[in-house]
Amino acid sequence: MEERNFRTYPYRWAVLALFMFVNLTIQVLWISYAPITGQAARFYGVGDLQIGFFSMLFMLAFIPLSIPASWAIDTWGFHVAVGIGAVLMGVFGLLRGLGGQSYALALAGTAGVAVAQPFLLNAWTKVPARWFPADERATAVGLVTLSNLAGTALGMVLTPILAETMPIPRIQLVYGAVTALSSLLFIAFARERPPTPPCPEGEDQRALMFDGLKHALSVPSFRLYLAVSFIGIGIFNGVATWIEAIVRPRGIGPEQAGTLGAIMLVAGVLGAVALPPLSDKRGRRKPYLVVGMAFGAPGLLGLALGSSFPLLCASSAVLGFFLVSAMPIGMQYAAEITQPAPEGTSNGLIQLFGQASVVFVYVMEAMRTPGGSFAPALFLALGLLLLNVLFVALLRESAPRLGSRASRPSLSRDT
Repeated sequence: MEERNFRTYPYRWAVLALFMFVNLTIQVLWISYAPITGQAARFYGVGDLQIGFFSMLFMLAFIPLSIPASWAIDTWGFHVAVGIGAVLMGVFGLLRGLGGQSYALALAGTAGVAVAQPFLLNAWTKVPARWFPADERATAVGLVTLSNLAGTALGMVLTPILAETMPIPRIQLVYGAVTALSSLLFIAFARERPPTPPCPEGEDQRALMFDGLKHALSVPSFRLYLAVSFIGIGIFNGVATWIEAIVRPRGIGPEQAGTLGAIMLVAGVLGAVALPPLSDKRGRRKPYLVVGMAFGAPGLLGLALGSSFPLLCASSAVLGFFLVSAMPIGMQYAAEITQPAPEGTSNGLIQLFGQASVVFVYVMEAMRTPGGSFAPALFLALGLLLLNVLFVALLRESAPRLGSRASRPSLSRDT
């Protein structure tokens, strides 16, 4: 009988934790101006849109850099490529804090961090593919999503609290220092691959990047899922970017706005923990994507119409739990239906279309009423989310159980 030279290693969890830490810190940098939009506008002497541009710049930079970053991940490996991103975000995160009251310097620092982001986001499925067996990968991607959301939640909650006692540049300097620490830890302790692969030969076999790109775009369900990700990530980014401005006309202050954003994200963390393992266990992706889109709609409606803080909290929780939990499942779904395209390629294309939804973030501000209400934009988002339910229903199911533990009886686990 042919010897099966593959196994999993406990150190995979350490590599995943290091990767999660750098993803957490870059999200803090991304969202840290959103819950204090009005205060930051007064500090720098600019308008709300200019402060929103701190968040939008990440999405704008992602569009031209996504494919090169995916190429780097698939060619040089995630340790080198993510390491490049980690160094960039550490250096420019500190620079943003050293910019003082200069809006131009803060924006320049943000641009540097934004350049780093594709090297991190496009490796979400590559790290699990290197270290985890097939039947654990959606769970691993879910944990990376969890770290991403946790970073956004921390930025939402901590920034308004710190702004009560610290000037904005000092807050950014603190965030930059923590980011630099996460970068050093990743570079020092993360490893590209285990001594032996975590799965049978063929399960981790991938095409060259540009061949994979052509193949991925030839799959009809993948092209349709790109539209799903464009809408879903666009709605998430739009609500996260404008959360303080959305609730400001209803008499909600920055701290409560930060709390709403955090509730949405903490609920998203719970969803990312709960649903991807169920998807792995049952070997199904499509039903969970439908649930995520359909059940997120009532939360979006509550954010559009709710006037009381408790109702807004409940709406944020519903939207976060269902919409966010669909993201890691969709990432793994795309990696499965586009085999043998590299994971970095399918992941990168999804992130590219999601970040291209910066246009929706801008449209939300453009649709703002003279009284400051975002209700028209939120109703548009609701209609698009329901359209996503139809799109997901048209997808073909993937085969996540292919090569799973059921067909690998001699797989050695954590030994």
